[in-house]
Amino acid sequence: MIAGRAQKQFAKAPAKNRRQLRNALPAREENPFSGNIVRLNAERSAWRRRVGDCRIFFDVHPDTGGVDIVDIARRISTAC
Repeated sequence: MIAGRAQKQFAKAPAKNRRQLRNALPAREENPFSGNIVRLNAERSAWRRRVGDCRIFFDVHPDTGGVDIVDIARRISTAC
């Protein structure tokens, strides 16, 4: 399941990032633990995957094998 907020952020992302996300999102369903991931909260089973300039925040439900895409955020570097 992809939350409404994540869908809106996907639509706002630049074309390059949308292509990267389009390839990465289906992979969450097949194997949620592939790629550059970090566990954010052990109690909620919340995770973050880095995809280029974007981050995909998702919850994994081990009992059902489901994955919920909670949010997509674009990381912008301000360093010169």
